Amino acid sequence: MTPPLHDAPRNDLRNDRKHDMKHDLHHTVFVLVHGAWHGSWQWAATQRALAGLGAASVAVDLPGHGFDAPLPSGYLLPGRPGLLTERSQLADVTMDDCAAVVLDTLRRVRRYRRVVLVAHSAGGGPASLAAERAPELVDRIVYLSAFVPGGRPRFFDYISAPENAAARGRSLNLGDPQALGAVRIDPLSPDPAYVEELRQTHYQDTPADRFDRWRSALSPDLPLAIPATPVLLTAARWGRIPRTFLRCAEDQALPTAIQDLMIAEADRSMPDEPFTVHTLPGSHTPFAARPQQLAETLVR
Repeated sequence: MTPPLHDAPRNDLRNDRKHDMKHDLHHTVFVLVHGAWHGSWQWAATQRALAGLGAASVAVDLPGHGFDAPLPSGYLLPGRPGLLTERSQLADVTMDDCAAVVLDTLRRVRRYRRVVLVAHSAGGGPASLAAERAPELVDRIVYLSAFVPGGRPRFFDYISAPENAAARGRSLNLGDPQALGAVRIDPLSPDPAYVEELRQTHYQDTPADRFDRWRSALSPDLPLAIPATPVLLTAARWGRIPRTFLRCAEDQALPTAIQDLMIAEADRSMPDEPFTVHTLPGSHTPFAARPQQLAETLVR
């Protein structure tokens, strides 16, 4: 049956919008910045989904992360000698070092018409500093349950806030971070209770067999500079970049109360480009549990 004539313009408009979206995606690149103890590998399934949707992407390894991350000398030995006391080889990594890696990637992909910088969790610090230093390289910045320094300059300032009291995972930290020069965890722990706490904190909605593979890829040390160094943002630079926050509704590592606090304080400090906010179901790690949905949300 021939559709009514009055439907034709609506269908044409819908088709034009789909065409424009696909055309825009062909000129868009997503620069993906991982969180603590992870690496560029965390984004692999999301990148496959993005490619299937027509979008290019590149994932960054911050200093001290990824498969080349240095390990404590006893990490893979029986009895784990020195794990609680050995100073991290990453103790001298600075926030400037981390932001420089992000900046280098942003410069290399600037040939794309549209660059979207995506940061997860602790990666929000280096990503924000990179955007502050070169806002002309970023067309939109997306925080996936990530640290936003718009209201308070250090990730530790939010981690210690009353709104974060319900967060899990504090018992995962080993030793004295100041003495170690790192926030250290033990992804290969033989203790079932420790492993379960790691799962509940970050991966509670990831299938158990997949979680075991994921935790084996985590590195134990987060350079202390990443959560401890102040990141100072300005309205004239970072504040002019359109920004999106992707909330994770069942996040146990950064509960929604602290996510919402970061959003609200950033918007109060720099109101010219307030956050666009979307909520995803599930845990702190949607790239592990539902990468296709994450990719679809990013392209929208």
